Amino acid sequence: MNQLYLEIDRKAELVRGRLSVDEKLAKAFSARLDQSWIYHDNALEGVVLAFHELNAALDERIVSDNSLIATYDDVTNHKMAIEFVRQSAIKRKPALGLDYLKKLHHILSQEHSPRPGKAPPRPPAGQYRKDNPLHRMYFHEIAAPEKISYQMRKFVGWLTSDESKKMPVVKRAAVAQHKLISIFPWPRHSGKVARLLMNAILMREGFAPSIVHAIDRQRYYEVLKQSPEALTTLVAEALDRTLGSAVAFTDSPPEDLDRIA
Repeated sequence: MNQLYLEIDRKAELVRGRLSVDEKLAKAFSARLDQSWIYHDNALEGVVLAFHELNAALDERIVSDNSLIATYDDVTNHKMAIEFVRQSAIKRKPALGLDYLKKLHHILSQEHSPRPGKAPPRPPAGQYRKDNPLHRMYFHEIAAPEKISYQMRKFVGWLTSDESKKMPVVKRAAVAQHKLISIFPWPRHSGKVARLLMNAILMREGFAPSIVHAIDRQRYYEVLKQSPEALTTLVAEALDRTLGSAVAFTDSPPEDLDRIA
């Protein structure tokens, strides 16, 4: 694991150096990164997006298909949440606390277009779940509804504690994700918020996001049922893979940088 951490640090420093001196390259890389991030993060949730769906949702010039409005809203919101994480990482504020987590959940829950008349109403953004869902994508143990508020306060206390801040950044990010997703505070988007928080921690320390690929979906579900150490290994490997892609991208940038950026 120590060798992997050293490799992550080496690649991160290399990528930071290359992107810091070329704004166009940095923007193009962020655009490609966000597409991959949204695709794989949705795949972890069981939503596999076709390229035209992802492209249409992210490109305002493409006329939307009314039958995919809910999908477009989710992708648009995900993109906005990623941008919020990115900008707050640059500014290093607001602090990573309860308000920050609720803000992420609010962004992910926005509805930009009228929903079909028969669509069931969605719970208000930020409202903790009131029951244990019978059918869900995650199968690890989660907090009882009546304990969520207390567990969230306890989690935020840990997040800002000296114990947390003294951890290696990759471990801290992974443990934070593990703790939050074990609470599973919201009926929708708890997994996405937990992974966004993880990447907010990484990005505030100058790292790229750790994007767990769709191919590792089953492994991801399994490690959530184990100790945080198992998730830390997966997160570190995913971060190393993201940085490897970044090195390759900056080694041989595409010729159409202007279009991508």
